[in-house]
Amino acid sequence: MRIENARTLHDLPPLELLRSFESAARHLSFTRAADELHLTQSAISRQIQQLEHSLGVLLFERRHRALALTESGHILQRAAIECLERLRDATARLRAAPALRQVALTCTPGFASLWLIPRLSTFTATHPGVDVRISATLEVIDDLDRARLDLAVRFVPTALGTGPALFEETVVPLCAPRVAELLREPADLQNQTLLTIDSPAGNHETPTIDWEPWLESMGLRDVHMRSTLRFTHYTDAVAAAVAGHGVVIGRLPLLSELLRDGRLVAPLGEGAASRRGQFVEDSRRGAANADAQDFIRWLHAEAEASRRV
Repeated sequence: MRIENARTLHDLPPLELLRSFESAARHLSFTRAADELHLTQSAISRQIQQLEHSLGVLLFERRHRALALTESGHILQRAAIECLERLRDATARLRAAPALRQVALTCTPGFASLWLIPRLSTFTATHPGVDVRISATLEVIDDLDRARLDLAVRFVPTALGTGPALFEETVVPLCAPRVAELLREPADLQNQTLLTIDSPAGNHETPTIDWEPWLESMGLRDVHMRSTLRFTHYTDAVAAAVAGHGVVIGRLPLLSELLRDGRLVAPLGEGAASRRGQFVEDSRRGAANADAQDFIRWLHAEAEASRRV
């Protein structure tokens, strides 16, 4: 079936021949058709001859200083008029349609659900005509233009970040208030459940690798807990902490809202810089997209506002 369809398309005469034929048939003049299409009379004549040869029929009767359509010419004229009119109508509708305004970005699932989405309504409220497309994934998409993305929010070591950081990360143990009642010093962690995420395939990092900056700030070498709950996504580990199932290493400011509303607390003191941060990178496509540039400015403004709270 696909082969038959391909043959049918190849059997159609070229559009420029149909356009020349329709003009010549309407004017019954190769000269007037040439003037209308900004071609020479001889070019129109050759195109009609090519069309007649491909169809195997005569389309015009060549009379002395006059043209007349043959029966085959009348059949093709009706079909050409219908075809070209439909093309004109479709083209007019497309030109009249408003251009799609879109900002497409990639970021981690944690950044999307914990920080970006709760704030997103302030951008959409001021940009009602912009479609925001978020690809929340742990996959690092290197070629943003090939993926048709305007920007990426990268979670990387601060030494590898490009441009000013959206924000740098601080880590601190967090838990629900009822769990916090049992935590008065780091040694009390041994009676709690560690809430963590699985390391990528083939990566044999310890489950407390994310705790190292905090442990160093406390002068501790390691932390041992009674049991461990592992999750695929950081957001699920956070949800388990809110539900009172254990202690999670909190990444701030991603979890700042949960601290402010009291669903999570930090019973063991201040956090420590993780030496990682969120950095915004735009593609060539994003650099040329005014709405994407507005989105980047909005991201930085929201980050600055969150630091002042």
